[in-house]
Amino acid sequence: MGLTLSISLHGRPLLERDAENTVPPQSALVAQRIEAGFAAGDSAGLLHLATVELQTPLPASLAYARDFARTYLTRLCHTPGLSGGMIEPLAAPSPEELAFTALQAPPMKGLEYLNVAVLEGWWTALDEHVRRAIADCPAGAAEYLREKNPLWRLIGRVTFHLAENKRDDIHPFAFMATYAHRLSEQGRVQHLPLRRALEEYAGAKNRSALVSLLTPIHQAAERLEWVKSLVEGGGVYQPLAWTPREAHRFLQAIPALEEAGLIVRVPDWWKAKSPPRPQVSVKIGDRAGSKLGVDALLDFNVGVTLAGEGLSESELRDILASAGGLVRLRGQWVEVDREKLAAALEHWKRVESASREGISFYEGMRLLSGANVPDGGTDTVAEPVRQWTGIVAGEHLERALAQMRDPQAAEAPPPGLRAQLRPYQHAGVGWLRFMSQLGLGACLADDMGLGKTIQVLSLLLHLRGECSTASANAQHTTPPSLLVVPASLIANWKAEIGRFAPALSFVVAHPSEGGSVEAQESASADVNLVITTYGMLTRMQWLLERRWRLVILDEAQAIKNSGTRQSKAVKELQTAGRIAMTGTPVENRLSDLWSLFDFLNPGLLGGAKPFAKFVKRMGESGESGYGPLRTLVRPYILRRLKTDKRIIADLPDKTEVKAFCALSKRQAAMYEHAVRELGDTLATADGIQRRGIVLAYLMRLKQICNHPAQWTGDGDYDPQHSGKFHRLTELCAELAERQEKALVFTQFREITEPLAEHLRTIFGRSGLVLHGSTSIARRREMVESFQRDEGPPFFVLSLKAGGTGLNLTAASHVIHFDRWWNPAVENQATDRAFRIGQKRNVLVHKFVCRGTVEEKIDAMISEKLGLSRDLLDEANGAEKRLTEMDNDQLLRFVSLDIGKAMEG
Repeated sequence: MGLTLSISLHGRPLLERDAENTVPPQSALVAQRIEAGFAAGDSAGLLHLATVELQTPLPASLAYARDFARTYLTRLCHTPGLSGGMIEPLAAPSPEELAFTALQAPPMKGLEYLNVAVLEGWWTALDEHVRRAIADCPAGAAEYLREKNPLWRLIGRVTFHLAENKRDDIHPFAFMATYAHRLSEQGRVQHLPLRRALEEYAGAKNRSALVSLLTPIHQAAERLEWVKSLVEGGGVYQPLAWTPREAHRFLQAIPALEEAGLIVRVPDWWKAKSPPRPQVSVKIGDRAGSKLGVDALLDFNVGVTLAGEGLSESELRDILASAGGLVRLRGQWVEVDREKLAAALEHWKRVESASREGISFYEGMRLLSGANVPDGGTDTVAEPVRQWTGIVAGEHLERALAQMRDPQAAEAPPPGLRAQLRPYQHAGVGWLRFMSQLGLGACLADDMGLGKTIQVLSLLLHLRGECSTASANAQHTTPPSLLVVPASLIANWKAEIGRFAPALSFVVAHPSEGGSVEAQESASADVNLVITTYGMLTRMQWLLERRWRLVILDEAQAIKNSGTRQSKAVKELQTAGRIAMTGTPVENRLSDLWSLFDFLNPGLLGGAKPFAKFVKRMGESGESGYGPLRTLVRPYILRRLKTDKRIIADLPDKTEVKAFCALSKRQAAMYEHAVRELGDTLATADGIQRRGIVLAYLMRLKQICNHPAQWTGDGDYDPQHSGKFHRLTELCAELAERQEKALVFTQFREITEPLAEHLRTIFGRSGLVLHGSTSIARRREMVESFQRDEGPPFFVLSLKAGGTGLNLTAASHVIHFDRWWNPAVENQATDRAFRIGQKRNVLVHKFVCRGTVEEKIDAMISEKLGLSRDLLDEANGAEKRLTEMDNDQLLRFVSLDIGKAMEG
């Protein structure tokens, strides 16, 4: 296609469309780009030609315009002070030069208007355009030019070159310094020897340009002694033949040379971040000996390799006998630090000698991950040794790790399962079965609603089938498995077993089931599964004395605090395998993760104190972040997300929105009064007393944000006195019109009934209320009632009582009336509606009072979410402890921003 183009500086058309002034027909995209470039103005178009189209074949008239802009950019690049962000106007060429440039113009329409004044106008407009753009670029002129086209970054700068000289065995490298003079007509950088610069910039008027050109060399000389010697001896101005040691010295100095402002060119085989180098190769678990598992010893082999290929004894001797630096090996140059390589080899040979029978599975896993958790084993490795070491899994171990990382489906659904497993559930069962066979603890961390229960029931049915086969072939019986759950979930598990796995025999060891402890213990001998609660572990000693086939923890976040009685009791259980079910394997602290793994795979993360030191060191180093720890624990955690369409394509979307609320005048006055009281009280408090005061006042402020009556206790829940009640009215009035159902969560039991009464007036019908005093039987009735199409329009739940174990997919709206300190608990509550069986999009409304502690807690919740992603995804995070703030920080945190609070 042709290109319609007009450059009309001073109102005179210079380039117009004609037969010659066209872009080749095959380059329609080029034509569109050029038209877009000139659409922003003539100077922008000229700059576009000399940057984006620098190497594009163009018709003669456009090529002429590009040459003019290229001349401008070349002089700009040679301008002294450019690296500091040049903003002074660049003088146009002399009238004589411009007159000569005008004579070089090709035939084109409007040529009669082209003269010195017009070209000077082009120059001035282009200069003003570029200087404005540089002023807007925070990184300065050099970075601006690099962004426009990397080639312009090279012009006017010195380059240090290192090349191979294969004809000289003693001096196999050559050094030369050049400067980039200009770009050729084809858009290629033209390098000239640096000594030519002394000739080109001769004369007093060019002294500043020469100083600017050579400044990076002098800055490098201030940092590097060998560069200083080159400058003082004049070697920087001539080609030099270098030994391997001299070349290695140059390569090691690349970062310092580039920081000084020099361009560096080196052979392709050298990569600054990962140069080719021999390394000590440690291979773990290569032989297929006894069955792999937690009790297995892994073979441990040490060698020296280059690019994965082993070196011979003679090659290794030659390397260790060399001067180091760069060594020619197998036809290529490799980097060798003889001392560090020898130290690494000595370290691992010593470990190999001490581990002739093998190393433990957990030691091998820590070595492979790079997580330097100290526990007195072989895996505490000094960083210099690790830098010259490559640790890999052998063929036998790698097969097992591949199956742990990428679970495959079990061979067939277990007999007795009355359900059709989804593909990801089928794979989950296969993974649980594989991990159990290895004796490794497994954390099933699927999102709430993805069916963790049915996957575990399928595994238990598989074990039941294996037990039946074993019993038929032997005299002994296989012990039952133990399931530990919160008391509120006993009924759920009983119902799910009856629905999906009625072939499983089970007994519940809990007083609510009736019968004596002795009777329950006796009945447990002949079943596949015993169900009990965390609390019962500390009250029924026989649960700790029995050896179990599997121990399964539901809502395993219950043991996140390793110091509690129930956490200690769980870890005393005797079993051949461990499974933890949780949608929140990491909540707020890495100590949560340690406690979970202290149950699943005791010893993998070392002891509590060494692990704490490791985490602190990991945070302070800033080198590898949480990567090694994530690599270490990931094989034992299976986590699938509902939002991943590869996992489940028929689950609708979940959208979370902040519902910002204003405060009423009464709320604002009470809030400010409470903050003043807090300040007065803190003045005389310290220690544990201070912590209690802070927590009490934070709770008081949140209650005031809900409704003044919640704090005063006078029972006057007039909606006009609360911004949240007002917002709830607006939201639910619309839901009532559309006949959509809602879940309303609050952390405060005392406000559940007032909320329900207020919602009754909005929906015109009564709803449901569930809190900690609701019986298990009544809970089931409520769920069934709410799930019916004609059932109640809303369900008010206290967060702790209703946040787990309920399937409430009839609701398409979830309202968090007040915020919880732990985001994982909120997500669990949301998942009562956003789970398998949900057919509608779920909208989550999170109420936040503007300008109050709630808004700041909301920011804290976002930060807390980051720590879970540190280990399961790719981000960093930390928890802020309000009670550890000093008085001034705390009072600023909770103070009321009255402007925001009253505007809503």
